[in-house]
Amino acid sequence: MAAIEANFDGIVGSTHNYSGLSFGNIAAAGNAGKTSNPKKAALQGLEKMKALFDLGFVQGVLPPQERPDINTLKRLGFSGSHQQILRDAATKAPYLLSTCCAASSMWTANAATVSPSPDCADGKVHFTPANLISQFHRSQEHKTTANILKKVFDHPDYFVHHSALPGHPVYGDEGAANHTRFCENYSGQGVEFFVFGQHSTNPQWPKPQKYPARQTFEASQAIARLHQLDSKRAVFAQQNPSVIDQGVFHNDVIAVGNRQLLLCHEQAFIHQKKVYADLQNALTHCQLDIIEVPQNIISVKEVASSYLFNSQILSLSEDKSLLVVPLECRENQRVWRYLQELLAANNSISQVKVFDLRQSMSNGGGPACLRLRVVLNEQELAATHPACLMSDALYKQLAHWINIHYRDELKFADLADPQLYMESKVALDELTQILQLGSIYPFQQDIK
Repeated sequence: MAAIEANFDGIVGSTHNYSGLSFGNIAAAGNAGKTSNPKKAALQGLEKMKALFDLGFVQGVLPPQERPDINTLKRLGFSGSHQQILRDAATKAPYLLSTCCAASSMWTANAATVSPSPDCADGKVHFTPANLISQFHRSQEHKTTANILKKVFDHPDYFVHHSALPGHPVYGDEGAANHTRFCENYSGQGVEFFVFGQHSTNPQWPKPQKYPARQTFEASQAIARLHQLDSKRAVFAQQNPSVIDQGVFHNDVIAVGNRQLLLCHEQAFIHQKKVYADLQNALTHCQLDIIEVPQNIISVKEVASSYLFNSQILSLSEDKSLLVVPLECRENQRVWRYLQELLAANNSISQVKVFDLRQSMSNGGGPACLRLRVVLNEQELAATHPACLMSDALYKQLAHWINIHYRDELKFADLADPQLYMESKVALDELTQILQLGSIYPFQQDIK
């Protein structure tokens, strides 16, 4: 049965702000305290979705989390009315208010790990939401993420939903940002590639010294077991600790792959040549095409600033691909020159498309961060919630919704504004009606 790769992008939330919460993310730290533009952020993401839909790709939409997260503030000891909780958090614990207003769920590459049905022993698509425990502001997401995924992919004959891994550092899981799938074609059995930052239970393995390694080997192994993957077709590799200490906090900041193609930096992995060999040995039906970018052409520092590898590789045909990159790649002369040379080399990357995603990039997330890849055959796609699939009509509805409900500017002081909280609830309630998802947020369930 024919299959395609669908990309489900997260809508940027109305509390999108720059609080610098993500330790190890250089862009987020460098832009902390700046004024954000939630409306522009959401529209930039929506424009990317629509452009890829117009090119013929299957494009899905996932809603943001409920923010401000009043329930978490209550669990941390704040009480009273919503207005009082927000005011007290702003004055007594501003960091906590920031964490409970983060719009980071827009980066759906961290939402979950997804294994397509050809790879799983039971022949179903498996989803495991990421626990994201390395960052407190993101560790609050997985319950709502699980609710959303169950609504969008809700047919038990085709989809299996697992709970997030236990919330312990040994099982730190960051989702698809550290997971790639290689295959000859989407409908056949593939090779699932798990990249981890450290072994939590084996101190003899190297680990970064400056910034945390967010994905653990133990978490990656657990997901492979949960998804019933063939051990001969699951490859595990460790990310180079030195690049994590230079701001490469996820594998998708230094490597990207799709079907037979792997585009990566020469310092991406420990024992890199062995990683290539392991992938090729597992990929028995086709030849792995590896494009390795040397350090003397593009440095790790430039990788972290341009987000070259946080791009999307989308299949245009059996042997040609489109590379979707952020505007920062065009603004970096060395990176842009390399991309032009890549196109001229007549390899499998035949087109490069640039998107302005500066609002997302300023918080450390590029095109690949914004999407969750889900390989679906015809029956599985037909069983997917249709109201969350991009169309001309949905694009117009969402653009209108954003323009009505989102602010043009947001500063830290605005996070404590009770009116922002009410605006966000009204907007999310309307969005769930547009996407026909029912009650997925705590405030909606509280009302019922």
